[in-house]
Amino acid sequence: MNLKTTCLDVAHSGSGRDLVLLHSLLADRTAFDAVLPALAKNRRVWRINLPGYGTSDAGGTSIDDYADRIAAWFDEARLPAQTDVLGNGLGGFIAVALAIRHGARFERLIVADALAGFPDAGKLPLRALAARVRTEGMRGALDIAINRMFPPAFIAAHPEVVAERKRILESADAGCFANACLALADVDFKPQLGTIRNPTLVMVGALDVTTAPAIARELAAGIAGARFMEIPGVGHCPQIEDPQAFVAAVNGFLPV
Repeated sequence: MNLKTTCLDVAHSGSGRDLVLLHSLLADRTAFDAVLPALAKNRRVWRINLPGYGTSDAGGTSIDDYADRIAAWFDEARLPAQTDVLGNGLGGFIAVALAIRHGARFERLIVADALAGFPDAGKLPLRALAARVRTEGMRGALDIAINRMFPPAFIAAHPEVVAERKRILESADAGCFANACLALADVDFKPQLGTIRNPTLVMVGALDVTTAPAIARELAAGIAGARFMEIPGVGHCPQIEDPQAFVAAVNGFLPV
């Protein structure tokens, strides 16, 4: 079922305990299609198109703005406090901000391929990508995005996935995409991680060049009691590259 609330394009399927999925900057909610049937067997799974994707309206100028918007949607959807949240990439950063700012509104947190903040060397590509998209539109981001999403071997072996991801990415709103790039470059959660009380799993693809495992481990270290997991052989979007391993990791952490 599709819903339009808080100017967000939301779909849900399944029944049971609520699980909210937030996608990467480099994808829309279809990034979770391969894992949806397994996750929805015993859950009500909500997939949100973040601002600039689908029919969701434009977002704010910071990751905190995104998180506040998701929290407002929680209220509209009347989600219980036993809801769980999983974010990948941009969605992972938003999920961390949600835990910092609105952690009492949900229970468990899974952060897939996100950080407490990018090092200076990681901020420059994001700012350059924002400038390129403002000049060239989304076509200027396609090859760069694919190389940030997937390892070279996966790109070579799965041209059909690459073509689909490019098609979806090209349909994104360029202004929203550029704003999100700059918002990510400005993130620094380190001083606030200690306030997170949600049981947390931080997972990361072992081959992720966008949010490298060593830096993702620092995010987990900053959250009391957080678990850390590397998924071997995958990059920034493990739910696309190895759906079985992704689902096993989620089911091993979340209650049903």
